[in-house]
Amino acid sequence: MRKAVTQPTLDTVIVRFGGELWIKKPWTRRTYERRLIDNMKHTLKRHEIPFREIIRKHGRLYLKTNQPIEASSKLARVFGIASVSPAQQTTPKLNDIIRTSLSLADQTLQPGNSFAIKCRRVGTQPYTSADICREVGRQILEKFGKKRNLTVNLKHPDVTLGVEIREEDAFIYASVIGGAGGMPLGTQPRLVGLLSGGLDSAVACWLTMKRGAPTVPVYFDNTPFTDEATTKRAIEVAKVLFDWATGFSRRMYIVPHGQNLAEFLEKCPHRFTCLLCKRIMYRVAEKIAEMTKAEGIVTGEAIGEQASQTIPNLRVLNQAAQKYPIHRPLLGFDKAETERIARKIGTYEPSSLKAKGCTAAPKKPATMAKLHEIMVAEEKLNIQQMVEASVQQLQTLNL
Repeated sequence: MRKAVTQPTLDTVIVRFGGELWIKKPWTRRTYERRLIDNMKHTLKRHEIPFREIIRKHGRLYLKTNQPIEASSKLARVFGIASVSPAQQTTPKLNDIIRTSLSLADQTLQPGNSFAIKCRRVGTQPYTSADICREVGRQILEKFGKKRNLTVNLKHPDVTLGVEIREEDAFIYASVIGGAGGMPLGTQPRLVGLLSGGLDSAVACWLTMKRGAPTVPVYFDNTPFTDEATTKRAIEVAKVLFDWATGFSRRMYIVPHGQNLAEFLEKCPHRFTCLLCKRIMYRVAEKIAEMTKAEGIVTGEAIGEQASQTIPNLRVLNQAAQKYPIHRPLLGFDKAETERIARKIGTYEPSSLKAKGCTAAPKKPATMAKLHEIMVAEEKLNIQQMVEASVQQLQTLNL
């Protein structure tokens, strides 16, 4: 039985920025870093993870905490972070680096593992990165190699032990956890997201959030042409999206939309129902954008995904939005790509909950609609009154 050893005291989380922060000019980069630090603090506070300080270095943040593993798992979901590593801090002296590395290796390397040493240095030291890799690797083999049947594999190791040296400090780590990437949330203006609760709209909202834009979810309730489960599904999806936006508003808007659909069915050609429906959604979304001081509208539309999303129909839809741009992050995605992201971000399961489809949808929808045809159909409606009524009946949920 192997003699028990004291577990190394992991006391730091190495936070690596998303790659795009590097190409920003210094003033912009500092602004983005400050926003990222604020978002990290909100995330740690929400999960009740204590920390002592966040140290800013060029290209890195170092979080000092006695719960680095727990902190790493939560910070990996903060936009703007490329990766994180729970680590142990030591001095840049060669003997201290070796001692700390051996301690971490003892806890990490299992019998039969292959391993490699990776070193990254900033500043001037009396040794090279190759010296560190060679000496740490040699001593690991000398101390544990035969007992545990360890081997060196520089290309595809089971474990990579990392050494990061920054002037007067060194950090030793044994894992790299991939982060959300993108830009820190809040570095771009707010957007309004049309959230149906399905796969596409949820992923579209997440992608704009990833680019730094807080996205306000707006759900159009088609009752009585759908059921309560559809609304519940959208709310559950919104909760997952809000979990990616700790520190920001968790407000969701629900728009009663059934009466609008009833008017379309009564007064307009049935084949235009979906286009008329989406056009009035855009108009209501513009009002909500004004209310929330947003700068645009996000939808989950992709070319050809549905009958209303052919290129001619998208042109017809665009014309309804007069004041704000329509952003379609999924425009060129296929369904498999969207599904992969949905699984990754956690919206797949709630989006897959059983819900009733909209019974107002036509069996043979228009796929190549002409704008003048839609405008003639809308002449039979009091569009302004319908929009105002929808906004007046708006429901607000704080999740």
